[in-house]
Amino acid sequence: MSNDPVSTDPVSADPAPTTIRSLTVLPAHREDVELHTADGLTLVGELALPLGPDGRPTTPTATLVTLHPLPTHGGYMDSHVYRKAAWRLPALAGMAVLRFNTRGTTSPRGTSEGAFDGGTAEQLDVAAAIELAEFRDLPRRWLVGWSFGTELALMHGRDPSIEGAILLSPPLHRATDADLDAWAAFGKPLVVLVPELDDYLRPDEARQRFARVPQAEVIGVDGAKHLWVGEPALRRVLDEIVGHVLPGRAPLPTTWDGPSETAPSAVAPAAAPSTAAQEPTDERGDVEEDA
Repeated sequence: MSNDPVSTDPVSADPAPTTIRSLTVLPAHREDVELHTADGLTLVGELALPLGPDGRPTTPTATLVTLHPLPTHGGYMDSHVYRKAAWRLPALAGMAVLRFNTRGTTSPRGTSEGAFDGGTAEQLDVAAAIELAEFRDLPRRWLVGWSFGTELALMHGRDPSIEGAILLSPPLHRATDADLDAWAAFGKPLVVLVPELDDYLRPDEARQRFARVPQAEVIGVDGAKHLWVGEPALRRVLDEIVGHVLPGRAPLPTTWDGPSETAPSAVAPAAAPSTAAQEPTDERGDVEEDA
């Protein structure tokens, strides 16, 4: 059962396909999970798994371990790209989506223990998420980082069990050239989606910075902004994720023939006071729109 509140209206008997919109929730097995860090903290999260023909969870085609935006500016496991990935990708691509709150972060799912550490102690959070994916035998594990989450992926995501990483709107504030060089030596794929109108790092500069990583693919996205707000931007992100993790499976369909639900507009907890300069003022991206 989904942890996200959804409508209880009966599914329409109309056989016509449903257009997938911003608040469309497609079928999946969604369960609350807890992650346990090496320094003794419990982090809260959710794992969304695809369903088989019998309606039971089935083996995923691949696994996304998501790392959310900056919690001191409103980022959390429900930031809209990840929430919608969990709503859509198990059904549309057979993927598992693991979302969780890093230490000290609050969302409707709950609050993870500990306190925000600027990306340092969060190394243990990343390790705990990868460990949970390994423990659950989730196949083909990829990291997906967004903004602050890209820093965590670059600094702490070089685990042998990870097949690669996809970075959304990387600011490269905390991750250094040394981290990029380490990823280059790691040798795993690195896909970098950079909005044309990003507040912090735009495509031309990103290509220069990521040139240190020979296997990095930097993709500039025309018209997009840091928060990927709007259905066209969201679909581009999900298509790029699926297309790189599962070649040949993108673009994703924009309609759905089976049962679906509609979530109410998200109500996010208030963002914590800012503690870091030159970061987005609100990294939830919770505006729901289909434009």
